[in-house]
Amino acid sequence: MKMTTDWIRVQLSRFVSLFRKKRLDADLEEELRSHIELAMEEKMALGTSRREARSAALRSFGGVTQAREAYRTQRGLPFLDQLVRDLRFGCRQLLRAPGFALTAVLTLALGLGANTAVFSLINALLLRPLPVPHASELVTVKQSSSNSDNFNYSFSEPVFRTLEKRHDLFQGVAAFSQRTMQARGSSGNVNVPGAIVSGQFFETLQTPPLLGRYLTPQDDRKGGASSQFAVVISESFWRTWFNSAPDVVGRKLLLANSPFVVVGVMPRSFIGADPTNRPEIYVPLWAEPVIDAPYDNIASGYHAWWLSILARRNPGVSLEHADATLRAQTQSIFTEAVSDADWLKDMRSAHALLGAESGSTGYSYLQHAFAKPLTAVFTLCAAMLLLACLNLASLLLARSAARERELATRLAMGASRRRLIQQLMVESLLIAVLGTAAGMIAAPLVSSALAAMILGRSPGAMLDTTLDLRVFAFVALTAVFATLLIGLLPALRSTSKNLNEQIKSGSHTVSAHERRRILPRVLMGLEVALALMLVVGAGLLASSLTRLYRTGLGFDPKGVVNLSLDMNKQSLDGDPLTRWYQSFGEALSLQPGVRSVSFASITPMDGSMWASSYRSAASNGDKNLHMDTVAPAFFQTMDIPVLAGRDFRWNDTLASGRKIILNQAAAKLLFPDRNPLGQQVFAGKKSYEVIAVVGDIHYESIREDAPPGGYIPIAQDDSHKPSYTAIVRSDGPPAALATAARSLAAQMSPDIPPPVMISLSAQLDDSISSERMMAMLAVFFAVCALLVTAIGLYGTLAYATARRTGEIGIRMALGAQRLQVIALVFRENVWIAVSGSIAGLGAAMLASRALASFLYGTSTRDPWVLVSSVAALISIASAASLLPALRAARIEPMEALRSE
Repeated sequence: MKMTTDWIRVQLSRFVSLFRKKRLDADLEEELRSHIELAMEEKMALGTSRREARSAALRSFGGVTQAREAYRTQRGLPFLDQLVRDLRFGCRQLLRAPGFALTAVLTLALGLGANTAVFSLINALLLRPLPVPHASELVTVKQSSSNSDNFNYSFSEPVFRTLEKRHDLFQGVAAFSQRTMQARGSSGNVNVPGAIVSGQFFETLQTPPLLGRYLTPQDDRKGGASSQFAVVISESFWRTWFNSAPDVVGRKLLLANSPFVVVGVMPRSFIGADPTNRPEIYVPLWAEPVIDAPYDNIASGYHAWWLSILARRNPGVSLEHADATLRAQTQSIFTEAVSDADWLKDMRSAHALLGAESGSTGYSYLQHAFAKPLTAVFTLCAAMLLLACLNLASLLLARSAARERELATRLAMGASRRRLIQQLMVESLLIAVLGTAAGMIAAPLVSSALAAMILGRSPGAMLDTTLDLRVFAFVALTAVFATLLIGLLPALRSTSKNLNEQIKSGSHTVSAHERRRILPRVLMGLEVALALMLVVGAGLLASSLTRLYRTGLGFDPKGVVNLSLDMNKQSLDGDPLTRWYQSFGEALSLQPGVRSVSFASITPMDGSMWASSYRSAASNGDKNLHMDTVAPAFFQTMDIPVLAGRDFRWNDTLASGRKIILNQAAAKLLFPDRNPLGQQVFAGKKSYEVIAVVGDIHYESIREDAPPGGYIPIAQDDSHKPSYTAIVRSDGPPAALATAARSLAAQMSPDIPPPVMISLSAQLDDSISSERMMAMLAVFFAVCALLVTAIGLYGTLAYATARRTGEIGIRMALGAQRLQVIALVFRENVWIAVSGSIAGLGAAMLASRALASFLYGTSTRDPWVLVSSVAALISIASAASLLPALRAARIEPMEALRSE
C-alpha cells in the first residue's frame, strides 16, 4: 500500500512539474553553475588559469547537457516531454515545406471528410437509436412472403389490433402512420406534418410529456375519450402556434375542420418512431376517418395495409424468441384478425410469416430503400481514403528518403531507432489530425446535402446528421488508421539500416539505391490501380444514370410544374367541384408565361399507383391497367403524343357516356387484332368507349417498362371530393407562378391549404435519388482520385528524380542527350502507370460486379467505360511523369557532379 501511495505521489509531482518548467530549469541552471564555479575555484587555488580550470571542471562534471537531460527525465514525464518536443519539431518540418503540408492535409481531408459525412448519414438513418429509454428493447414487426424477397412493414388495422393483445411477448404494441394534417390557423387551413398513433404508442416509447399527458388506450377508441378526440402536440408546435402558453392543455385545435382537445405537449427531444420525420401533431388511431376524410382506412379493414408496428419486448424475451414466436403463430394471428376464408387461403399459399427485427432505430421505409446504396457509397469512400493514404505514404517515403542524411546525423549523435520512428510517426499524426479537422469542418455540410437528396421534398422530412459520440469514435479510429497507414512504413523504411555511411558517402550509389526504389514503385502502382477502380465504378454509375435520363419517358418534363391541391376538407363536391377545377385552370392559364394547364390524380414519378382490371371482347380475360384521372389538355401539357382519336373535353360527363383513353401498350393488350377506337372496354358492370390512343409513358419507375395504362376524364370521376394536381407548362419563373397559384386558391376556396409546388423535373430526380446520389458521389470521388493520383505521382517522382541528380549528371557527362534523359525518366515512370492500370483493370472488372444491381442498361464490362477510364488515368499519369522528366533534362552535368 505504501509503495502504491509513493508511486502516486511521485507521478503527481512529475505532473505538477510540467507547469513549473521555467522555474525548475532556472533552479537547475543555478545549481549547475554553482557546482562548476566551486570546482573552478578549487583548480584555480592550485595555480591553474581560469580557462584551464573551467575545462577541467566541465570534464570532471561529466557533461552539463547530459546532466540537464537526466534531471528533466527524473522530474517530469519523459514520454510527454518527448511528444511535445516531437510536435514542435513536426510543426517546424511542415512549415518548412508548406506546399507538401497543404497537399497532404487537403488530400487526407478529402478522404476523411467524405467518410465522416457518409458515416454520419448511415449513423442517422441506420445506427442511431431513437432518443427514448431502453431503445434496445424495441422491435419492428415485419411480414415475409414467398412471392417476394423483400419484407413488408405495413399492416392492416385488424391485424394490428390482434397483435396489440400479445402481452406474452410485448409490454406494449404501437402502430403509427405519418400524415400531413390540415390545422386551422389564423389565415386558414395549413398543412402540418403529423402522425396517427395507437393508444399504446407513447407508453411503448416511454417518454414522459413536457406538459399534460400523452395519449392512452382510452383516447384510442371510437369517438375518443369523450365527445371530442384528444391530440398531443410537439414542443415546437406549442411554441409556434400557442406562443408557449402554460395553459395550452385543454385548448381546442381544429384539425381537418374538426375540433380536437390538446391533452399534452411532448418535449423537443421526442421525435416519434420514424427517424426521418418530425411530427408536430399526434392524433389517436380512431381519428383516422376524420383526418383522412373522405377516405377511411379503418373501414377498409384488412384491405388497407397502412400501419407500421413497433413493440417493446417483455423482460426476459429475446429478439430471437419474439421472432420465432411470431413466425409460429402467424396463422393463428391472421385467423383471429380476419374472417375472410379466401384471404386466409391466399396468405397460406403465399407462405406469409410474421416476424420481428430490432426496432431500436425506429422504422422508416428509407432505411431499407437506402441501406444498400449507402453501403456502396461508404465502400467508395473507404477506397478514396485508402487511395489518399497510399498517396501520402508514397510522398512521405520519398520525403524521408531525401532526409536520410539528417536521420543519419541524428543516429550518429546517439538517437535510437525507436526514438526516430516515434518522431516520424508524430509528423504523420500531425498531418492526420490536421486532415481530420479539415474534413470534419466540411463533413456536416456534405452529410446535410446528402440527407436532403435522400429525403426529397416531403413535408416534415428531416434527418439528424449531427456529430455524436459514435461519429467521433469513428473519426478517431479512422485518424489512427490513417496515421499508421501513411506513417509507419516510411518511418520503418527510413530507419531500417545503419545510415552512418551516408555521412561519409554523401549519397547513395546507383546500385544501392536501385534496390530501395522497388517499394515506392509498388505503392505508386497500387495507387494507380485503386484510382482506376474508382474511375471505372464512377464511369459505370454515370453511364447508367445517363441512360436512365435518356430513357424515353414518353413526356417532356422541362418547364412543367405540379401544384398539389388538397380539396378533402372544403364543401364542394361532384359537378360544382369539377367546375371549380375548370375555373382554377382557366385562371392559371391567364398568368404570364403559362402555355397550358391541366389536372391529374396521379402525376408521373410521384410514388402513387392506381391499378384496375379491364377487359374487352378480344382481350381473353381481365387485364391490369395503370389508371389515371385527367382533365382536358393533359396530353398537350405533358407533351404526350395523341396517336389516334381526340382528347377529353369538360363536357365528357357521365351523361354523355363513359369514356376512356388507352395508351399503346393497353391498346395492344386489349385489342391485339383490331382498331380500338370506338370499341368498348369493361370494368365490372361498367362499360367505357375508347376515344383515343396515346403514347406510352413511365409512371412508377424509369427502370421499368412503360405499363399498359388508361385514362378517364375528370368529369366522370365518381370519387368523393377528389384532390387533383394542377399540371402547368410555363415559360415564366416558377416563383411568380407559385405566388399567383396561392393567391388564386385563397380567393376561390379560402378553406384549402396553399398549393404545394414542385417541378416535374425535380419529381423525376426524387424518383431516382439513390441512383443520383451514388453517381454524383462516384464521379466526385473519381475526379478526386485522378487529382490525388496526379499529385502523388508528381510529388513522388519529383523526389525520386531529384535524388538521381548525380546519376543523371554522370549520364549526361558521358554523352547522353537531353531527349534520352527525358525518355529514360519518362519511360520508367509511365511503366508504373501502365502496370498499375493493368492490375487495376482486372480488379475493377471483378469489383464492378457488386454494382450490377445498381446499373440500368449498362454492362459491368462496358468497353467504352473501361477504355476511357484507362485512357484518362494513363493520360493523367503521363502528364505527372513528364514534368520530372523535363526537369531532369535541364540538369547541368558539372553542377550535378559538384553537388556530390
